[in-house]
This record gives sequence, structure tokens and C-alpha cells, in this order.
Amino acid sequence: MGLNIRRRHKKRLPARTKQALFRPESINQVWSVDFMSDSLWSGKHFRVLNIMDDYNREMLAMEVDFSLPAPRVVRVLEFLELVRGLPKMIRVDNGPEFISRLLDQWCREKGIELVFIQPGKPMQNGYVERCNGSVRKELLNANVFNTLDEVREKAQEWMEDYNWERPHEALGYQTPFDLLEQLK
Repeated sequence: MGLNIRRRHKKRLPARTKQALFRPESINQVWSVDFMSDSLWSGKHFRVLNIMDDYNREMLAMEVDFSLPAPRVVRVLEFLELVRGLPKMIRVDNGPEFISRLLDQWCREKGIELVFIQPGKPMQNGYVERCNGSVRKELLNANVFNTLDEVREKAQEWMEDYNWERPHEALGYQTPFDLLEQLK
């Protein structure tokens, strides 16, 4: 019949070199960024953008919304620039928000190295993945949410507890803010 079917081509990612997960030597040296998703009681899905400083395991931001495209990621990073400063490096996976031209251009303008983990190797971003496990177990799975405002409120409470009250074994049983106070 002479019918032609269009062939789909896979989007090719550039080769990612293996990056060792090293412990930073100061704050704002390396930030890790990752997404999580869950759903409201109504079944509507939402996403959570987690940004963490790898040095003291401080959770810097938890942005919650139905959609978090690259411009929104940049906006959160610009807010953090005002209150915290910027890192030398940001470690991310290969999600569409992170491989966007907008984020790449913003990082170049700010002099930030954008480091991608290898596809399928989440432990190359282990600090934020470990934190994501705690968020999943203690926040998302432990609560039933009806609205995004409820999620945002509980996320803020969880972040304050994580940063101010909870001692971390990796930090010598100190909280992230205790370690930050020692540096001052």
C-alpha cells in the first residue's frame, strides 16, 4: 500500500562522565538538586523540587507545585542567591528541567558548573537521594494531602525540623545549623 510510518528517534544525551561523590569542604561548594512526585487525595499529581547543600546536608528549598518547569527552577535558585549566595557547582540528574538551555545559560552567566550524573545512576547524587528517602517516608507517605497549601505547610515544617532539630550521624550527630554556626 506504500504507507510510511514515521520512525521515532530517541533523544540522545551527551556522554556523561562518571563523577565521584565527594564531600565538599565548605558551604556553597556543591548543591544537589532533584525532583520527587506524589499525589493529592483527589489523585492530582504534584512535584517537589529539593535543593540541598552537600556540605552540611542543609535542605535549602522544597518547592511544591503541579508543574515545575526550568524557569521555575531558575526562579528558586535566584531566590536562594539572595538569601544564601550561589554554589560553585550544582549536581543534577538528566531530567528535562535540568538539561534545558535556560538553566544551562543561567549557570554559565553565574559561573556555576552544572554537573550531570550518569543516566540510571542515582547514587552519583547520593546526598539528595538520601534526603529524598526521608522526605518520602516522613512527609509524603505519612500524610494525606487535600491541597497544595497543605503540602507546602507540612514541607516547611519538615524542613525546619530537618535543619534545626534533627542531628545527622554524618555530621557527628549535629544539626545542619549547628555545623553552620561552628563555621561562623
